[in-house]
Amino acid sequence: MKLAIAASLLLTSCSTITTIDSTALQQAINGEHRSEQHKSRDQYRHPQQTLAFFEVQADMAVVEIWPGGKGWYTEILAPYLKDNGTLYAAHYSADSGVPYFTKNLNKFTDKITAQPEIYGNTVVTTLHPPKVIDIAPKGSVDRILTFRNVHNWMKKDQADTIFKAMYQALKTGGILGIVEHRAIEGSKQDPKALSGYVAEKHVIDLAEKAGFKLLAKSEINANPKDSSIHPKGVWTLPPSLRLKDQDREKYLAIGESDRMTLKFVK
Repeated sequence: MKLAIAASLLLTSCSTITTIDSTALQQAINGEHRSEQHKSRDQYRHPQQTLAFFEVQADMAVVEIWPGGKGWYTEILAPYLKDNGTLYAAHYSADSGVPYFTKNLNKFTDKITAQPEIYGNTVVTTLHPPKVIDIAPKGSVDRILTFRNVHNWMKKDQADTIFKAMYQALKTGGILGIVEHRAIEGSKQDPKALSGYVAEKHVIDLAEKAGFKLLAKSEINANPKDSSIHPKGVWTLPPSLRLKDQDREKYLAIGESDRMTLKFVK
């Protein structure tokens, strides 16, 4: 009952800022190791505000789920956590047999090995459900973060398994932070999420089914210009721009997708 009351009091549409080393975080965001192309996306992804909302402190053990080939958030998390914390990058399996997974794992591995002064303390683990789900030692991490991945899990019917894996890896009292493309409120959820958009309620239901409790919501990554209805789903928008030159200026003007930002506690 007390937990339910506390969660109710914390549930908000505003960001909740905890005590973090904002200077160190900003230094990581401004680092020269980040390309100008990647930095140009900060206006849509708001890394400073997002990581503050998720209460990521520099001395924590943190898991980033499926950082992809570019490791956009890894570029920020790795230097921020390097001296006093631990970053686990829970990536694709080298034995997946899926060319997309293999290509992006190799790109990510090449990236972090090329700059050991930035990424040298990053621990690469494997998340390949249902066979491999030990993303970090059980009950060992303070934060688990996932950025625009829930729709991928839904497509492969892996969401329940992955949410359980995240629950197992977190310490009691640890926080799960989720950013995901947001479908129009009240729209019917495609169980495969083939458009890339997911209903906010569906994400909350998945997390709560695994045992998490919703602490707070934030509109940090909202984009009211995005209707979430596009010919090529979320990939119609930048940075993918799947229609190429067709209506390019229109989609550039919209910007990146409307996104939910949700914080859960174990």
